[in-house]
Parts: sequence; structure tokens; C-alpha cells
Amino acid sequence: MSLLDVRNLSKVYHVQRGLLGRHVDVHAVRDVSFTVEPGETLGIVGESGCGKSTLGRTLLRLIEPSAGSARLEGQDLFALRGAALKKARRGMQMIFQDPFASLNPRMRVGEIVAEPLLVHGMASGSERRERVHGLLEKVGLRPEAYDKYPHEFSGGQRQRIGIARALAVLPRLIVADEPVSALDVSIQAQVLNLLMDLQDEFGLSYVFISHDLRVVEHLAHRVAVMYLGSFVEVAPVQDLFRSPRHPYTEALLSSIPRIDAAARRDRIVLRGDVPSPIHPPPGCPFHPRCPYAQERCRTEVPSLRELDPGRQVACHFPVGE
Repeated sequence: MSLLDVRNLSKVYHVQRGLLGRHVDVHAVRDVSFTVEPGETLGIVGESGCGKSTLGRTLLRLIEPSAGSARLEGQDLFALRGAALKKARRGMQMIFQDPFASLNPRMRVGEIVAEPLLVHGMASGSERRERVHGLLEKVGLRPEAYDKYPHEFSGGQRQRIGIARALAVLPRLIVADEPVSALDVSIQAQVLNLLMDLQDEFGLSYVFISHDLRVVEHLAHRVAVMYLGSFVEVAPVQDLFRSPRHPYTEALLSSIPRIDAAARRDRIVLRGDVPSPIHPPPGCPFHPRCPYAQERCRTEVPSLRELDPGRQVACHFPVGE
């Protein structure tokens, strides 16, 4: 059984437009389905505004879904309320993008990391303090960090504090929303290696959200490419980077700088900007920017279909066919 099984997840915002206050539905996430296996990292990539962060926060009920289901070890997270939801949240935690804004500046580091233990009644007194010291050590922080405030640390150290807080309740699933995008490149590598080591030690599963394809290539087992609220390609990481099948994935991969000349791709420059989710184009949402678009693409929305075992593509004319 999959650790996480998401089916037909959608998030719709109702916004007012114009002088008359006309209501418009904005589909931030549109009919997304996927699974995450125990010990697996699913990378979710795409341009800014495609719905990646909304998807991650909806999974954890930080944002309420509009439709669909998400089952963690068979338990439907979207059907839970009150004490049942609080209990289920022990199994899923989040690492946020901004390592400073996500930490309370008025709380000491020891209090920040201990707060999940306090909320869930998992430890008290000296036992809680001992567990927090152990968590800080796990993420590479010195014991004296316990009594300091977040502003006394660098960005990389603050992100380690956020990781320690996420680990406190021994979750099975962690949603990491751009956890290294605000860090220097050298610090990014340290934090990524830390996440991989913790995954091996604790058997964690990650939903890893990023716009940086190089980071995802290093960390993920499978990759889901997102465009305008929907998945357009899902594949094992090596297959996707070796032979992308969706034109959008092909364009994204062509933009990655490569030192090895043999690994470089001809740069594909997409015309125009990402369409507004308020006024999405008819047919395939990518067709206004697609170099391979045909008449069918302008009228018919492609479904996410399986091309090869483990690979799904939402395209009428996949690359290579």
C-alpha cells in the first residue's frame, strides 16, 4: 500500500473581478492524482505560479481542498476534523521555504523544536529537553543552540532548525516547499545531503517542491512536472532527465546549465508567458507556447495517460512519437 494516495485533488479560489464584483473561479490545482511510496521522494517542479505550493499546503490541510481525497496510510485526511485531524498531523509535517519567517522570533530554538512535542503530548520535562537536544544534534547544530533565538543563526542554520522541528513528532511524510531556494549554493548542498541522510535513517517520504531542476535531479526518485495547476508529466527521475516526453518538460530541461558539453541540450525558448489561471486557454493549457502544437491541441484537453510503465504524459503528440 502506498504511504500517500492522492486522487482528483482540486483547489478553486473564488475571486471578484471588475467594478461589478463579478465572481471568477481560479483553479490553482486541477484534478491532480499521484502516490508516494514509503521511503520515496516525489519531486514536484514547474514555473512560479503553477500551483506547487498550493498543492503541498492542501495536502497538509493548511489550505482546505475544494475536491478530491488524500489518504495517508489508508486514512482520508480530508475527511478528518478536530482531534482526529490533530492526531493524523503527527504523521505529516512541513519544511517551509523561508527559514526565517517560519520561526517565531520571540521563541528560543529549544522552545520552537519542543513545541510539536508539547502540542501532541509526546514528552514532558527533562525528557522533552533531552529529545530536543538529540534533534538539534541530528541536524548538525551545537547544544548551545537550544537557548538562542532564530536571528542569531545563518539562513542554513535556521533551515536546520525547521527540519528539527519537522522531525520532532517522528512523521512518516514531510512536504518540503522550496526548502533550499533561499540559501547559498554551498549551503543548499549541505541541507540536501542532510535531508537524504535523515530519509535513510528514519525511513521518511518526501514531497519535494522546487523550481530548481538540478536540486530535484539530485534528490528525487520520481518527478511530477506541473503546469497551470495540473500534472503534465510524471516519470522516474532518470527517465525524465534522459528523455522528456512532454514539450514543456523538454523546454525546462533545456534551460539547465551543463558543464559537460555532451550532456547539453539545444535551448528551447518558450514564446509568451504562462497563461493566467483566471483565463486559461481552451484545449491543452500549454498549446499557446508549444512549438509542436496542432489543431487538436487548441480544442481538446489531453488526459494524463500512461505511455510506458511508470511514466504518464498529458500530451496529444508526445516528444519522440
